[in-house]
Amino acid sequence: MWFAGEAIILGLVRIVAHVDMDAFYAAVEAQRNPALRDRPLVVGADPKEGHGRGVVTAASYAARRYGIRSALPISRAWRLAEAARRRGEPETIFVRDDHALYREVSARIMAILAAAGDAFEKTSVDEAYLELSSLGSFDAAVERARRLKAEIVSQEGLTASVGIGPNKLVAKIASDFEKPDGLTVVRAEEVQPFLDPLRIRVIPGIGPKTERFLHQRHIWTVADLRTLERAQLAEWFGRWGEDLFGKARGLSESAVSNERERKSVGEQETFEIDTLDATFVLERARGLARTVWSRLEGHGFRAFRTVTVTVRFENFITFARSRTGREAWTSEEALCAEALELLLPFLDDRENPRHRKLRLIGVRAEKLSR
Repeated sequence: MWFAGEAIILGLVRIVAHVDMDAFYAAVEAQRNPALRDRPLVVGADPKEGHGRGVVTAASYAARRYGIRSALPISRAWRLAEAARRRGEPETIFVRDDHALYREVSARIMAILAAAGDAFEKTSVDEAYLELSSLGSFDAAVERARRLKAEIVSQEGLTASVGIGPNKLVAKIASDFEKPDGLTVVRAEEVQPFLDPLRIRVIPGIGPKTERFLHQRHIWTVADLRTLERAQLAEWFGRWGEDLFGKARGLSESAVSNERERKSVGEQETFEIDTLDATFVLERARGLARTVWSRLEGHGFRAFRTVTVTVRFENFITFARSRTGREAWTSEEALCAEALELLLPFLDDRENPRHRKLRLIGVRAEKLSR
């Protein structure tokens, strides 16, 4: 395995690639059903003509032109699609998600990538890092990336965008620079000219709230962010502000490694109809607990010390409650029992004195062990 420090000692240039599949879920659906190719396609909950619950899991690039994005309420996505149709745009196709299929396709793609680098790190079902330092040059890394992209197209009919840089941070930002089917290379001496004109949101960890905070202080681009002193960022954001100081300069020592343990496993469900029916809610919670336990076992875990439940009321206010045991729990029954005990107060006056109906519940197991 190659680390930044080792690359310097050995006189090698560090080279990292980030591979990001293009609109993965939508692309897999279009590969399964070629009639969906190049169509505005939304993967997620049933929109029910604008009355559906749940959110968009993924959207094709054609659907994104209508303003449809992942995590958007499915009802809002349907309205945007209808507005586009009334303008004379192509009709949007809505399909339910099939996560078993996506995991199956992902496993084959990750097997291709894992064999291609000095080290491999899967970060999600459709993204991964490769350490390519042993190739010795960025030109060689570009050729490796082109071959990988071609192999994925040949075997799966899917495209990927790849970013290549001197570390994981730069590679990640570069992979999103030109989509779909892009290949962006940022050599060490090109990092600052590449980053400076980009909007601050490209920096991992800067979300909507941080973006608004910085915009209010006239910080719009990475170049603007670099004008801030480390002490100022630390005052605003604490330890993360010190990390942000380095990120604005394209610095990262993070190793490419698949050895980090999963921290938690969770599932959640948005109800078709808001409800306070205790029998229904607790039965759905039992189902979520069963699914979480199955996923735990699938990842090789046999115990957990913390259970967390999430509740979202009909007014969209969301609460989470957790319980940590002195000793680890080791069974599906224990996970289910703890989750139900945490949920029950939300069904009566203890946590729900106004008797608001529930829109969503979630169950999560944390502090996992094997």
